[in-house]
This record gives sequence, C-alpha cells and structure tokens, in this order.
Amino acid sequence: MRKLLSLILVAMMMVSLVACGSSGGDQTAPPANEPASEPAASTGATDKTVLNVWSFTDEVPKMIDKYMEMHPDFAAKYEVSTTIIATTEGAYQPALDQALASGGKDAPDIYTAEAAFVLKYAQGDAAQFAAPYKDLGIDVDKAVEDADIAQYTIDIGSNKDGDVVGLGYQATGGAFIYRRSIAKDVWGTDDPAEIAKIIGPGWDKFYQAAADLKAKGYGIVSGDGDVWHPVENSSEKGWVVDGKLYIDPKREEFLDLSKKLKDNNFHNDTQDWQDAWFADMKDAGEKKILGYFGPAWMINYVIAGNSGDTYGDWAVCEPPVGFFWGGTWVFGSASSPNKEAVGEILNWITLDTSEQGLQYMWANGTLNGEGGTKDAVASGKVMSLSDGKLDFLGGQNMFDVFIPANQYANGKNLTQYDETINIYWRDQVRAYSAGTKTREEAIRDFKQMVADNLDIIVEQ
Repeated sequence: MRKLLSLILVAMMMVSLVACGSSGGDQTAPPANEPASEPAASTGATDKTVLNVWSFTDEVPKMIDKYMEMHPDFAAKYEVSTTIIATTEGAYQPALDQALASGGKDAPDIYTAEAAFVLKYAQGDAAQFAAPYKDLGIDVDKAVEDADIAQYTIDIGSNKDGDVVGLGYQATGGAFIYRRSIAKDVWGTDDPAEIAKIIGPGWDKFYQAAADLKAKGYGIVSGDGDVWHPVENSSEKGWVVDGKLYIDPKREEFLDLSKKLKDNNFHNDTQDWQDAWFADMKDAGEKKILGYFGPAWMINYVIAGNSGDTYGDWAVCEPPVGFFWGGTWVFGSASSPNKEAVGEILNWITLDTSEQGLQYMWANGTLNGEGGTKDAVASGKVMSLSDGKLDFLGGQNMFDVFIPANQYANGKNLTQYDETINIYWRDQVRAYSAGTKTREEAIRDFKQMVADNLDIIVEQ
C-alpha cells in the first residue's frame, strides 16, 4: 500500500490541482500538495500558546491556517507549529509515535492518520494517545447526529470503549465512474439510475454487463485492481480476527473475480497507479474501458486530469457493492494541555455544518474563494445543502450518488496490518489469474508470507 500512496502523490502532481478547497486523504484520498520533506514550523508572538500539529500532507495544516484567518480572536491567543512528514518510505508513523510518546511540550496537540493505518491510532497499538472528542469539549453524539456523519467513519474513528477519538472531513464512500458514450452505445442509455441497475447490485450482474461490453469491443474496467477496492472494503471482517489471519469469503472470492476478468478478456489487464491504467482514462489503451470504481477524490484528482478528450463524457452511479476507499482522520492528543483549543479546531473541521465550517466550503469548492474543486464530505447534511454539479460529469450532481454511497460503506473491516497484507494478497491473486499458480498455491503462499513477516497467528 505504501507504493500505492506514493503513486497517488504522483497522480496529484499530474493533475496539478491545489486542494485547499479540494480534497485529501488516503493518499488513497490524495493530499493538497507534495508534502514537505522537512518539518515546517510557524513563528509568532512569544506570548502565544503553541499548538503542535503533525500530518503527512499539508492539507490539514492549511485548513488550520484558514481557521486562524477566520477566527482572529483565536489567532490572537494561539500560534501553530506544523510538522509534515510524508508517508513515503514509512517515515511518518515512527516519527509520530516517538513524538506522541514523548509527552513533552513538543508533542502533538493535533495529528492525522490515513485509512491505511488509522486503526493503529484509533483502536490499536497507539490508541492510548488519542483523546475522546467528548474530552475536548465537543458534544460529539449530538453533533454527529445533526451533521449526519457517515457511520463507517465513526466506526473507524472510535476506540475500543466506543468513544469517538478521530473523525474525517472528506467522504470516501465509493461509486462506479463510467463513460457516458460507451454506456449509450451498449445499452442505449447513460442515465446513472439505469446503469446502476445494469451493473448491479451484486457481481453476477456486473459480469453480465462485462459480457455485453465485450460483445461491442469494450472492457468493463482497466484492471483487476479496480475490482479489488470494492471487494476489500465491502467484506464483513478484516484480515485479522482474534489475533489470527482471516480470509473473509468476499476477499477470497477476489481470486475468482480476478481470474474471470482475465480469462474472458473483460479488461486491459493493467495494474492500478501505473501508466497503462492512467492511459485507459483517455482511451489510449488496447480497448476502450467503461469505468473505474472510486470515491469523489478519484474523479477530482485522478481521472479528471488524465481524461484527455474524454473529459465531460463521464457519469457516476451506485456500485454493485457498497464500499469506501481512503480518507484522513483527525485526532487530538490525550496529553495536550490545550484541549479546549484543540476541540474548537477539530469541531470546525469535522462537525461544523454551517456555511462557515470547513466541510461546507470543502463541498462547494469555496475554501479559498470561488472556483475551487468540489468534493464529497463526511457530513451528509452538508452535501444535501451543497451543489455537487461537475462539468467533468456532464453537469451531474455527484452528491446524489455519494450521499447514499457513504451509508453503504462498512467501517468494521480494517486492521492496522492492511497496508502490508493487501500487497501480499494482490500479488498472489495476480499470479493465480495469470495461471502461474493454482488457487491452492496462491492461498498457501499468501499465508506463508503473512506468517513470515507479521506478528499474526496463521493457521495452515
């Protein structure tokens, strides 16, 4: 997954969008700009209280800068010291862990974690450092209900006692992003409601649609990775259950789904985040491809900038299965002596539904003035009050799809080992679908890799 995160940073640079007023996340929910290689600290009056902010991109720090700008009384009392360390090469987590454990004046007051490792900080090995939002002066239960926050983000951001310790600002519930012209050619319609019925619900209908497309010379997706993300995050359970490796039946089914794509030539057999995958977005591959699975950030920061002449020929519909992909969660430190100030900032980022709140400006692309990139946000209430129409989608309001998408997502299937285990699994699935290993060999070798490299019980 670490390789995936680095490649998304590259995708972001290719798109050349500035995301304050845009989006962020998993670097599966991409950052605003290339992260700084060295910690960057703000300076200010010596009599101000310093708030230490740690993040893996400059996105949340820029949000906090905006909060300070909009709240001069707050800015008169506090200054922010920002540390940004990229997740590439695994640098962020060890540095953050050391800073949290120090508990000193330079320890983080606010810090962020992405989907690939957020469970470690919410429920896992580093969960003890996170303050419950209720301890930051936030009436979290009422605020969550009033804002209609997507349940999967709450599940992920709650500790083992059920207290919310981290929430996001961006929604990463997934949808199917498809080409209107191809849909019209094959089925005579590009209406999102009708296409959703053609490709789902369920994988059987999706593969029937793939057969329809093949008959016309099209592929349904670019590569098997496009199917993996909805499979992974629609599973009932995660990779580890009671300390033991667990292969959820839906994840095991990915062996068959991947091989079916390969054997029937339903895709261009690309690998996500590589050149051929991007090329399919602008019809530069072996055959034209109907679509990709992903959240709103996939539209804004990946496909749009790589779409070439296909720009505007896209739409979005409900997927065959509900899933999410990516996201950034914001935490306050349990050891912070500035909990009230931390709570004010976190409330503004994650729960404030007013037009002056971060999420409303984020959804409508107005964080840095008019004309910014619109994005899906964690609050269903905010999206229902916002204009999600995009030229890229032929004027479609994407929030009509992403509001329910957030409700379909399951937030109870993550573990703190996902980043590594996903790489092992997908490598073995590709070997099986290519015919170089049997199904049994692929599963056996996957289990062996987990047993050899991770502190997880593996039953052969």
